[in-house]
Amino acid sequence: MFTITAVHQLIKRGHEVELLCYRDSRIHQRANDEGITTHPVKAKGYFHPFVSWSIAHIITEGEFDLIHSQASKDLWVLVPAKKLSLTNIPLLLTKQVGSFIVKKDFLHKFLYRNVNYALAISEVIRQNLLDTCPLKESQILLLHNGIDTKRFNPEHFNRTDARAEFGFTQDEIIIGMMARFSQGKGHEEFLKALSILSKRHSNIRGLIVGEASRGEDAYAESIKKLTQDLHLSNVVFAGFRKDTERVFSAMDIFAFPSHSEAFGISLVESMSMGIPSVCSNSDGVLDIAVDGETGYLFQKQDEVDLADKLEMLIMSPEKRKSFGLKARKRAENYFDLDYLTEKVIAIYNHVTPSVKK
Repeated sequence: MFTITAVHQLIKRGHEVELLCYRDSRIHQRANDEGITTHPVKAKGYFHPFVSWSIAHIITEGEFDLIHSQASKDLWVLVPAKKLSLTNIPLLLTKQVGSFIVKKDFLHKFLYRNVNYALAISEVIRQNLLDTCPLKESQILLLHNGIDTKRFNPEHFNRTDARAEFGFTQDEIIIGMMARFSQGKGHEEFLKALSILSKRHSNIRGLIVGEASRGEDAYAESIKKLTQDLHLSNVVFAGFRKDTERVFSAMDIFAFPSHSEAFGISLVESMSMGIPSVCSNSDGVLDIAVDGETGYLFQKQDEVDLADKLEMLIMSPEKRKSFGLKARKRAENYFDLDYLTEKVIAIYNHVTPSVKK
């Protein structure tokens, strides 16, 4: 869904953007609802000669300046389409998740030979591209995902009202987590850390925001059962929320215990809201959080270390305030959507001089 945000950012700056997407997908439905020009196709798997022919026709008729793909799997239809269109249109690929498969065989070399640049959303993804794909280091550029720091601004929200919705009092310390219910997001460690802390502090509450991914309802239920097994009566499950910025305003500390995250949008959002954090010390988190400055890093999958680092913030209102201010500043300086949109436009201008400036 970040693609939809990126499209709006480009249109806002006067660029003409059309979206190639899977027919009847969530992104297709949302793009239609928001008035974005779409070219829906139906393609499952990898080889789709007729789909490639169709896309080649779209490329030829549309006289586009470039193609920017958001998934490496799409190269299997986009590269043949580019060849069939008989154009040398630049092709960019944003890599959102890592791969454990080495793609340096003949077919992948053919595909990636037609990619001008791959944009990695974090340093761990940049290294993954270098390790697994037939790309030169000069072809891989770091471009983080961004957020609207104007929307995620603590000055716009009434903390008292937000806390009252969940039954929190002003003297309680709210530790929040925001993630879909999916294996590896760290819900278990979060709850076990809360269990440890609840025995030491009577004024802490947990707030878990998110819903189960498709097919993972059983996992979500197991997390709620774990809450009961740990005898945690101080945890609120808020479910899916569209007004996440308002929910953030109810928190004092944000926990990000994911085992392996390519980036971490919710972490950046929490920082933009001026919330200090405790995060797992791995992968894309290391591009975002700064240990001892915006929060603390803990050893991933270690609930005791997570509890200890959370307690350091529980015990120090001064650290919470200092880290929160620095977190907000870092979000504005490095992850602001307007700033990153200008960076991607600069890349567009580099690959083709015909892109409007």
